[in-house]
Amino acid sequence: MTSPDVNGAPQIESIEPNCALPGGEVRITGRALRPQELQRPEVRFGNVNGSIVISSEQFIVARVPEGASSGDVVVATNGHRSNPREVRVAVPVAENLHPVANPAVDAEGNIYATFSGSRGQTVPVAIFRIGRSQEITPFVSEMMNPTGMALGHDGSLYVSSRYDGSVYRVSGNGSVTSFAEGLGVATGIAFDTEGNLYVGDRSGTIFKIGRDGQIFVFAMIEPSVSAFHLAFDNDGNLYVTGPTTSSFDAVHRVDPQGHVEVFYRGLGRPQGLAFDVQGNLYVAASLHGRRGIVKLTPDRQASLAVSGQNLVGLAFGPGGTAVLATTSGVLSLACGIQGRTLIPSI
Repeated sequence: MTSPDVNGAPQIESIEPNCALPGGEVRITGRALRPQELQRPEVRFGNVNGSIVISSEQFIVARVPEGASSGDVVVATNGHRSNPREVRVAVPVAENLHPVANPAVDAEGNIYATFSGSRGQTVPVAIFRIGRSQEITPFVSEMMNPTGMALGHDGSLYVSSRYDGSVYRVSGNGSVTSFAEGLGVATGIAFDTEGNLYVGDRSGTIFKIGRDGQIFVFAMIEPSVSAFHLAFDNDGNLYVTGPTTSSFDAVHRVDPQGHVEVFYRGLGRPQGLAFDVQGNLYVAASLHGRRGIVKLTPDRQASLAVSGQNLVGLAFGPGGTAVLATTSGVLSLACGIQGRTLIPSI
């Protein structure tokens, strides 16, 4: 363990997680992190002071302040400054939205986000498109309660509606056509590599829609009070979250034959999920009471990768960027994670 300098300067050994949203909490571990007079230290995120939640000699829990940007974090005590450690902070892309699941990112880096609204609510714009230069334009107007989104091999955006149990196909110019109906309370959707579409029904059914339009019951999972969220791994296994009122929810894994097992249990309200190219699964959830994006490794080890409140989903964009959806907007985080390609390769 690193010892403090002879002049009494604090030393930072680690910051976990090292990615956060404004308002998220990070844990700073080190030595001599609190003044001997038991006064609170200062934690500076660049030029902005963060608020201290807990402080001790060996660790600090600090909240990332509004206005902070990615860069060095230092601890100051008794006029001394610690060594710097980097924290990456998400930046807002679009506000005053209402996502309820993952955003979608196309091959050109355009982001699609919903204003889903309460059940049965009609809104002026249902889906917005956010370009690479972050210009926001209305994309789809006439759709009730857009919920899950996925990009198909044809370049179209597919969107479920939990209001009418349908999935719609949205072309590049925003025109909407019906793709499938009668899917219960349709929520999360995902394509496999062969171009089949899977749709979660809140009552417990996972539907499979073949490329010929035929609809099958693929698997049955315990009902969810919120929504199902779906993502495929590189081996064709489908991962499913369905948050309930429990603080000890599970991520389920469904193999290509439709057999269901619990992949990991112990998350609070797990929602949107996505894979990186190494097979790690990222879930918008709480872990041990801390909300953010939880990383689950293939051998089922869990850690908090991003700290932040009100997260409902994520998608990986080009250049190692994560697009994070909260209950009210979309943020971008330069996290350096390469996401798994979601568009079917057919």
